Amino acid sequence: MIKYALQCDRGHGFEAWFRDSTAFDSQAAAGEVICPTCSSTSVRKSVMAPRIGKAKTASSAARRVANGQAADAEGAFEETTAVAKPSPDQVQLRSQLLELRSAIEASCDHVGSAFAAEARKIHYGESAPRGIYGETSRDEAQALADEGIEVAQIPWVPRGDA
Repeated sequence: MIKYALQCDRGHGFEAWFRDSTAFDSQAAAGEVICPTCSSTSVRKSVMAPRIGKAKTASSAARRVANGQAADAEGAFEETTAVAKPSPDQVQLRSQLLELRSAIEASCDHVGSAFAAEARKIHYGESAPRGIYGETSRDEAQALADEGIEVAQIPWVPRGDA
């Protein structure tokens, strides 16, 4: 099945599904494709965004490329999302966030999911004062702030092109 964006001679746009491109061509030529707005049978294909597929996983994509295949065993792809090229401001911001990440990693201890517990220990004098970073939920971060423990949420930008 294929979905086409269509337009009648009066400019009304709509979509319709067909078995294949030949089915559309024969139905349109026979006047069987009808505009739902004005009932015109003078219908043509309109400009439409293609459905772009992506591999389900990087390893399955690599296997398909190595095997010269273009789709999975069922002949299907997952839908993907198009991403616009980042603006110069976005590139600069990403660079600054990566610098911040590097500075934090160089000068603080990573405590992982134990962040809230360790922050409390430091705050209440049960552990040596030092900079730490890790993961916690928004609710737990709010609970820390409510206790007077200073915390900051920083966007953790992944390294590389991702």
